[in-house]
Amino acid sequence: MLKKKYKILVLSDLKKTTVSTVKSTVNLAKMINGDVSFFHVKKASDVVVRDNQLSAMRAINEQYNSTDRIISAIIKPISKVQNIKIKYSFSFGNVKNEIAKQIEEQQPDIIVLGKRKPKMINVIGDHVTDFVLKNYKGVIMIAANDGAVKPIDTLALGVLNKNEEPLNLKFTQDLIKHSQQPLTSFSVVEKGSNLTDMQNSKNAVTYVFEQGDNAIQNIANYLTKSNINLLCVNRATRGINSVIDKTNVSLLLYANA
Repeated sequence: MLKKKYKILVLSDLKKTTVSTVKSTVNLAKMINGDVSFFHVKKASDVVVRDNQLSAMRAINEQYNSTDRIISAIIKPISKVQNIKIKYSFSFGNVKNEIAKQIEEQQPDIIVLGKRKPKMINVIGDHVTDFVLKNYKGVIMIAANDGAVKPIDTLALGVLNKNEEPLNLKFTQDLIKHSQQPLTSFSVVEKGSNLTDMQNSKNAVTYVFEQGDNAIQNIANYLTKSNINLLCVNRATRGINSVIDKTNVSLLLYANA
Protein backbone atom coordinates (compact mmCIF):
# COMPACT_ATOMS: atom_id res chain seq x y z
CA MET A 1 0.00 0.00 0.00
CA LEU A 2 1.36 3.40 -0.98
CA LYS A 3 1.95 5.80 1.88
CA LYS A 4 -0.40 8.80 2.00
CA LYS A 5 1.07 11.99 0.57
CA TYR A 6 0.27 14.99 2.74
CA LYS A 7 -0.75 18.17 0.92
CA ILE A 8 1.28 21.17 2.09
CA LEU A 9 0.26 24.71 1.10
CA VAL A 10 2.67 27.63 1.53
CA LEU A 11 1.02 31.04 1.84
CA SER A 12 3.64 33.67 1.09
CA ASP A 13 3.94 37.45 1.05
CA LEU A 14 7.09 37.26 -1.12
CA LYS A 15 9.13 39.13 1.47
CA LYS A 16 12.85 38.46 1.98
CA THR A 17 12.20 35.46 4.25
CA THR A 18 10.34 33.54 1.54
CA VAL A 19 13.36 31.44 0.52
CA SER A 20 13.83 30.28 4.12
CA THR A 21 10.13 29.47 4.40
CA VAL A 22 10.16 27.38 1.22
CA LYS A 23 13.30 25.52 2.31
CA SER A 24 11.67 24.73 5.66
CA THR A 25 8.61 23.45 3.86
CA VAL A 26 10.63 21.22 1.54
CA ASN A 27 12.52 19.70 4.48
CA LEU A 28 9.24 19.00 6.25
CA ALA A 29 7.79 17.48 3.07
CA LYS A 30 10.73 15.10 2.79
CA MET A 31 10.24 13.89 6.33
CA ILE A 32 6.50 13.23 6.13
CA ASN A 33 6.10 12.42 2.40
CA GLY A 34 4.42 15.66 1.37
CA ASP A 35 3.43 17.44 -1.84
CA VAL A 36 4.20 21.17 -1.81
CA SER A 37 2.13 23.97 -3.34
CA PHE A 38 3.00 27.66 -3.13
CA PHE A 39 0.45 30.48 -3.25
CA HIS A 40 0.80 34.26 -3.19
CA VAL A 41 -1.96 36.87 -3.32
CA LYS A 42 -1.53 40.57 -3.89
CA LYS A 43 -4.17 43.14 -2.99
CA ALA A 44 -5.93 44.43 -6.10
CA SER A 45 -5.38 48.01 -4.95
CA ASP A 46 -1.62 47.39 -5.07
CA VAL A 47 -1.87 46.30 -8.70
CA VAL A 48 -4.27 48.79 -10.29
CA VAL A 49 -3.64 52.36 -9.21
CA ARG A 50 -4.83 54.15 -12.34
CA ASP A 51 -8.37 54.91 -13.50
CA ASN A 52 -7.79 54.54 -17.23
CA GLN A 53 -8.94 51.07 -18.34
CA LEU A 54 -6.12 50.57 -20.83
CA SER A 55 -3.52 51.63 -18.26
CA ALA A 56 -5.12 49.35 -15.69
CA MET A 57 -4.95 46.35 -18.03
CA ARG A 58 -1.34 47.12 -18.82
CA ALA A 59 -0.55 47.35 -15.10
CA ILE A 60 -2.20 43.99 -14.45
CA ASN A 61 -0.21 42.33 -17.23
CA GLU A 62 3.03 43.85 -15.99
CA GLN A 63 2.33 42.75 -12.43
CA TYR A 64 1.37 39.27 -13.58
CA ASN A 65 4.60 38.79 -15.50
CA SER A 66 6.71 40.35 -12.77
CA THR A 67 5.14 38.21 -10.03
CA ASP A 68 5.55 35.04 -12.07
CA ARG A 69 9.25 35.79 -12.61
CA ILE A 70 9.82 36.52 -8.92
CA ILE A 71 8.12 33.32 -7.72
CA SER A 72 9.80 31.22 -10.39
CA ALA A 73 13.20 32.59 -9.37
CA ILE A 74 12.54 31.50 -5.79
CA ILE A 75 10.92 28.12 -6.44
CA LYS A 76 12.90 26.62 -9.32
CA PRO A 77 16.40 26.64 -7.75
CA ILE A 78 15.11 25.05 -4.53
CA SER A 79 13.06 22.52 -6.48
CA LYS A 80 16.07 21.55 -8.58
CA VAL A 81 18.56 21.25 -5.72
CA GLN A 82 16.16 19.36 -3.47
CA ASN A 83 14.76 17.24 -6.30
CA ILE A 84 11.16 17.92 -5.31
CA LYS A 85 8.31 19.31 -7.38
CA ILE A 86 6.79 22.55 -6.11
CA LYS A 87 3.62 23.79 -7.76
CA TYR A 88 2.93 27.50 -7.54
CA SER A 89 0.15 29.95 -8.27
CA PHE A 90 -0.83 33.52 -7.43
CA SER A 91 -3.76 35.87 -7.74
CA PHE A 92 -4.76 39.51 -7.37
CA GLY A 93 -7.74 40.44 -5.24
CA ASN A 94 -9.01 40.52 -1.66
CA VAL A 95 -6.29 38.79 0.35
CA LYS A 96 -8.47 36.91 2.81
CA ASN A 97 -11.04 35.90 0.20
CA GLU A 98 -8.37 34.58 -2.15
CA ILE A 99 -6.67 32.64 0.65
CA ALA A 100 -10.00 31.15 1.77
CA LYS A 101 -10.71 30.13 -1.83
CA GLN A 102 -7.30 28.52 -2.19
CA ILE A 103 -7.73 26.55 1.04
CA GLU A 104 -11.17 25.37 -0.05
CA GLU A 105 -9.88 24.24 -3.44
CA GLN A 106 -6.72 22.51 -2.25
CA GLN A 107 -7.91 21.08 1.09
CA PRO A 108 -4.34 21.04 2.46
CA ASP A 109 -3.24 18.88 5.37
CA ILE A 110 -0.72 21.54 6.42
CA ILE A 111 -0.54 25.28 5.81
CA VAL A 112 2.85 26.99 6.07
CA LEU A 113 3.24 30.66 6.97
CA GLY A 114 6.32 32.79 7.43
CA LYS A 115 7.08 34.05 10.91
CA ARG A 116 5.41 37.36 11.60
CA LYS A 117 7.09 40.22 13.39
CA PRO A 118 5.54 40.78 16.83
CA LYS A 119 2.69 43.30 16.84
CA MET A 120 3.02 43.97 13.13
CA ILE A 121 -0.23 44.68 11.27
CA ASN A 122 0.63 43.36 7.83
CA VAL A 123 1.31 39.66 7.35
CA ILE A 124 0.60 38.75 3.72
CA GLY A 125 -1.85 41.62 3.86
CA ASP A 126 -4.05 42.07 6.94
CA HIS A 127 -3.69 39.80 10.00
CA VAL A 128 -3.37 36.68 7.85
CA THR A 129 -1.81 34.53 10.59
CA ASP A 130 -4.82 35.21 12.82
CA PHE A 131 -7.18 34.67 9.88
CA VAL A 132 -5.70 31.26 9.10
CA LEU A 133 -5.68 30.24 12.77
CA LYS A 134 -9.35 31.14 13.05
CA ASN A 135 -10.61 29.68 9.77
CA TYR A 136 -8.38 26.67 9.14
CA LYS A 137 -8.56 23.76 11.59
CA GLY A 138 -5.68 21.66 10.28
CA VAL A 139 -1.97 21.73 11.06
CA ILE A 140 -0.14 25.03 10.62
CA MET A 141 3.61 25.40 10.39
CA ILE A 142 5.03 28.85 11.13
CA ALA A 143 8.53 28.85 9.70
CA ALA A 144 11.20 30.80 11.56
CA ASN A 145 12.81 33.63 9.62
CA ASP A 146 16.34 33.12 10.90
CA GLY A 147 16.58 29.37 10.63
CA ALA A 148 14.78 26.73 8.59
CA VAL A 149 13.40 23.41 9.77
CA LYS A 150 16.61 21.49 9.43
CA PRO A 151 17.25 18.68 6.96
CA ILE A 152 16.19 15.18 7.89
CA ASP A 153 19.41 14.25 9.66
CA THR A 154 19.60 17.37 11.85
CA LEU A 155 16.00 17.84 13.07
CA ALA A 156 15.81 18.66 16.78
CA LEU A 157 12.18 18.26 17.86
CA GLY A 158 10.55 19.84 20.89
CA VAL A 159 7.02 19.56 22.27
CA LEU A 160 5.20 22.10 24.42
CA ASN A 161 3.05 20.65 27.24
CA LYS A 162 3.67 17.09 26.09
CA ASN A 163 3.06 15.78 29.60
CA GLU A 164 -0.52 17.02 29.61
CA GLU A 165 -1.56 15.28 26.42
CA PRO A 166 0.04 13.16 23.70
CA LEU A 167 1.44 14.70 20.53
CA ASN A 168 -1.53 14.34 18.21
CA LEU A 169 -0.36 14.38 14.59
CA LYS A 170 -1.03 11.86 11.84
CA PHE A 171 2.65 12.01 10.95
CA THR A 172 4.03 12.06 14.51
CA GLN A 173 6.04 8.90 14.00
CA ASP A 174 7.64 10.29 10.83
CA LEU A 175 8.85 13.34 12.74
CA ILE A 176 10.12 11.32 15.68
CA LYS A 177 11.86 8.87 13.36
CA HIS A 178 13.83 11.69 11.73
CA SER A 179 14.52 13.71 14.88
CA GLN A 180 17.54 13.60 17.10
CA GLN A 181 16.91 11.77 20.36
CA PRO A 182 15.87 12.32 23.02
CA LEU A 183 12.96 14.68 22.41
CA THR A 184 12.79 17.86 24.47
CA SER A 185 9.50 18.55 26.24
CA PHE A 186 8.46 21.88 27.76
CA SER A 187 5.60 22.04 30.27
CA VAL A 188 3.91 24.99 31.97
CA VAL A 189 2.23 24.23 35.31
CA GLU A 190 0.16 26.27 37.74
CA LYS A 191 1.93 28.18 40.47
CA GLY A 192 2.43 26.13 43.59
CA SER A 193 2.77 22.83 41.73
CA ASN A 194 5.59 20.48 42.66
CA LEU A 195 8.25 21.57 40.17
CA THR A 196 11.14 19.54 38.88
CA ASP A 197 13.60 21.78 37.06
CA MET A 198 14.65 19.08 34.69
CA GLN A 199 13.42 15.51 34.36
CA ASN A 200 15.29 12.93 32.34
CA SER A 201 13.64 9.85 30.89
CA LYS A 202 14.56 7.34 28.25
CA ASN A 203 12.63 9.17 25.55
CA ALA A 204 12.66 12.83 26.55
CA VAL A 205 14.28 15.62 28.50
CA THR A 206 11.57 17.68 30.19
CA TYR A 207 11.75 21.29 31.34
CA VAL A 208 8.96 22.45 33.66
CA PHE A 209 8.04 26.12 34.06
CA GLU A 210 5.67 27.82 36.47
CA GLN A 211 2.77 29.73 34.92
CA GLY A 212 3.46 33.46 34.84
CA ASP A 213 4.12 36.51 32.70
CA ASN A 214 7.61 35.32 31.76
CA ALA A 215 6.85 31.63 31.19
CA ILE A 216 6.78 31.81 27.38
CA GLN A 217 9.87 34.03 27.23
CA ASN A 218 11.72 31.60 29.48
CA ILE A 219 10.73 28.73 27.20
CA ALA A 220 11.90 30.75 24.19
CA ASN A 221 15.29 31.18 25.86
CA TYR A 222 15.56 27.45 26.56
CA LEU A 223 14.61 26.65 22.96
CA THR A 224 17.65 28.58 21.79
CA LYS A 225 19.95 26.97 24.38
CA SER A 226 18.64 23.50 23.50
CA ASN A 227 19.09 24.06 19.74
CA ILE A 228 15.49 23.02 19.08
CA ASN A 229 14.52 23.88 15.49
CA LEU A 230 10.91 22.61 15.41
CA LEU A 231 8.48 22.98 18.32
CA CYS A 232 5.11 21.19 18.28
CA VAL A 233 2.35 23.13 20.05
CA ASN A 234 -1.33 22.38 20.55
CA ARG A 235 -3.36 25.25 19.10
CA ALA A 236 -5.49 25.29 22.27
CA THR A 237 -2.42 26.18 24.37
CA ARG A 238 -3.00 29.19 26.59
CA GLY A 239 -1.33 32.28 25.11
CA ILE A 240 -0.78 30.76 21.66
CA ASN A 241 -0.21 34.20 20.11
CA SER A 242 2.50 34.88 22.67
CA VAL A 243 4.14 31.57 21.73
CA ILE A 244 4.07 32.58 18.06
CA ASP A 245 5.48 36.05 18.72
CA LYS A 246 8.16 35.27 21.32
CA THR A 247 9.70 32.02 20.09
CA ASN A 248 12.33 32.18 17.36
CA VAL A 249 12.09 28.60 16.08
CA SER A 250 9.72 27.03 13.58
CA LEU A 251 6.39 25.98 15.09
CA LEU A 252 4.06 23.14 14.19
CA LEU A 253 0.60 24.03 15.49
CA TYR A 254 -1.88 21.16 15.73
CA ALA A 255 -5.38 20.62 17.12
CA ASN A 256 -7.02 17.77 18.97
CA ALA A 257 -8.65 15.19 16.71
